[in-house]
Amino acid sequence: MNRRTWRLPALTGLLALLTSGLTAVPTAQAALTAPTAFTHPGVLVSRAQLDLVRAKVQAGAQPWKAAYDQMHASKYASLSRTPKPRAVVECGSYSNPNYGCTDEREDALAAYTLALEWYVTRDSRYAAKAIQIMDAWSATITDHTNSNGPLQTAWSASSWPRAAEIIRYTYTGWPSDKVNRFGTMLRNVYLPKVVNGSNSNGNWELSMTEATIGIAVFLDDRTVYDKAVTKFRGRVPAYIYLASDGALPRTAPGSGLDTRAEIVNYWQGQSTFVDGLTQETCRDFTHTGYGLSAISHVAETSRIQGQDLYPEVADRLRHALGLQATYELGAAVPSWLCGGALHKGLGPVTEVGFNALHHRLGYGMDNTQRLTEQQRPAGANNLFTAWETLTHADNPN
Repeated sequence: MNRRTWRLPALTGLLALLTSGLTAVPTAQAALTAPTAFTHPGVLVSRAQLDLVRAKVQAGAQPWKAAYDQMHASKYASLSRTPKPRAVVECGSYSNPNYGCTDEREDALAAYTLALEWYVTRDSRYAAKAIQIMDAWSATITDHTNSNGPLQTAWSASSWPRAAEIIRYTYTGWPSDKVNRFGTMLRNVYLPKVVNGSNSNGNWELSMTEATIGIAVFLDDRTVYDKAVTKFRGRVPAYIYLASDGALPRTAPGSGLDTRAEIVNYWQGQSTFVDGLTQETCRDFTHTGYGLSAISHVAETSRIQGQDLYPEVADRLRHALGLQATYELGAAVPSWLCGGALHKGLGPVTEVGFNALHHRLGYGMDNTQRLTEQQRPAGANNLFTAWETLTHADNPN
C-alpha cells in the first residue's frame, strides 16, 4: 500500500476507532534461547495461575465460578467418558473422511478438562480419568494420515501436553512407565508432523508451533523448544500486518512468496493493508481466531518458561485482536476490506491475549475488552481452545 492510501478518510477513521484506548508500551526482546530449566506445570497454565483459579472458584468469585460451572457441565468433564483411541487417525480436508479426528481432538480436550477439574476440586477421580484417556491413546496411536493430518496432529498435540503437565506435576498416581510411554508418543507420533511447520494458511503453522512448544516443555527438550520459538518469530510477522512492515506484508521464511501478486493472493485477495489485518481475515474470522489463539498460547507458554515473547508480538497481537473485535461487535465493513463482506465467528479466543496485553502489559484495548467480557464465560471450540475465562480472566500470574 502506498502512503497516499493512509490519508484516505475511511482509513483514517478506522484507525482512530481501532486504536482508541490503546496505550503505547515499550517492548523488549525476549531471550534468544530456551530456559536452562523448564517450569512445570508450564504449558499454557502455571501452578500460580491454577492456584488463583482454584481459590477464586472456591470463593464463588466471578467470572471464575461461572466459568467453572460451564466446564463442569460440559461433556469433556464427564467421569463416564470412554476414550476412543485409533492406531491411525485419518483426516481429509475439513475432516472428510473423519476416521478418529473428532474422537482424538475431543479426548485430548477431555484430558485437559479433567486435569483442570482435578486441580480445582482435588477429586482424584478426575485425575484418574484423565490418565485413563492419555494412557489409552499412548498405547494405541501410531500415525496421522491424509491431507489434514498435520493440522489434526497440531490441534490434538496442543491439548495433550497441557493435560499431561498438570497431572504429571500435581498428582502422584500416574505410573512412571505410562508417563514415559506418553512422552514417547508425543516425540515419535506427534512431533514429526508439526516440528517443521507448514507453508499452508498461517493458522496451520501457528497451531503446529503451539503443539511443538508444548511437546518441548513436557519432554524438557531445549532444542525442540528453540526450533519452535524460531518458527514463531518468523511466522507471526507474516500473519499479522503492521504499517511498519512497508507496502506489503512480510512473508514467512521458506514461503516462496516473492511478488506482490503472490502475496495478495495469499492474503485472500486483499490488497489494502492496515494495522491488525491478518493473512486470513478475508477468509473468515474462525480460522483467523485459530491463528490468534495459537499466537497467544505460544506467548503464554514462553512467559511461564521465563522467555517472554509477548513484548515482541504485542503490537501485532493487540491490533489484530482489536481489528477483529471491532467487526465482530458489529461495526460497518468498509468496501476496501474484503470486498465489504466479512465472515464473522471469531470464537472464544481473546481471553489469553487480552489478559496478557491489557492486565499485565497495560495496553488499553476497548473493543477487545468489550468482546471478551461479552463472550464470558468462554467455552471450548472443540479443537484446541477451552475454558480460558476460567484459566486466564484477570489472572496476573
